[in-house]
Amino acid sequence: MSPELRAELAPTGVLRAGINLSNFLLVTGQAANGDPIGVSPDMAAAIAGRLGVPLKLVPFKSPGELADQVGKNVWDIGLIGAEPQRAETIAFTAAYAEIKSTYLVPAGSPIKTIDEVDRPGIRIAVTGRAAYGLWLQRNIKQAELVGTDTIDAAYEVFVRDKLEVLAGLETRLLEDQAKLPGSRILDGQFTAVQQAVGTARKNIAGAKFLAAFVEEAKTSGLVAGFIAKHKPKGLSVAPSA
Repeated sequence: MSPELRAELAPTGVLRAGINLSNFLLVTGQAANGDPIGVSPDMAAAIAGRLGVPLKLVPFKSPGELADQVGKNVWDIGLIGAEPQRAETIAFTAAYAEIKSTYLVPAGSPIKTIDEVDRPGIRIAVTGRAAYGLWLQRNIKQAELVGTDTIDAAYEVFVRDKLEVLAGLETRLLEDQAKLPGSRILDGQFTAVQQAVGTARKNIAGAKFLAAFVEEAKTSGLVAGFIAKHKPKGLSVAPSA
């Protein structure tokens, strides 16, 4: 590792990797020492291995909290969804994995397709600072977004206040559907959340290294291997950049 790269990605001699605990497809368990287990921790370990430095996982309850700490000497790389709002301060790689995002509607809903959601009078429950929530903030023009802090809270608000739509990752919506007789998941997707690796925008050499590593990890089968190992339903390898 060059001195420049070490100064950017491992200034303390350790690679500190920010991990989003709320993404249940990328973090699927917990080790005996409390460290998260899953595809994103494995990606972080692979990056540390390539750099030849120890790894320290820095967990966050939400992607928004993780993103807020960029440039504050808390993490060196962050593994979260790549979104334009976050890209203002974080240099992202291309996605290494994708997650389908769609809508759940209650029993008896007249809404049949995704295109029918963005209309006046429609209220959408959504986890506000999730990657798909940021996408909806940019793209929903007529419906009302009802943002919450957590995935569980979005479901609770959807049920309690009898909202017309619940937005989320398809895998989680399948669980919610099972609890609501007659509810339906709309076909298709409104977006695919792009799971990427980021570092502070000032880290030019670090960003270039991470971009190349992610492309190699996809083409070599490394990412596919992590997905096969942890078996998260709904997570797929992203296409090459």
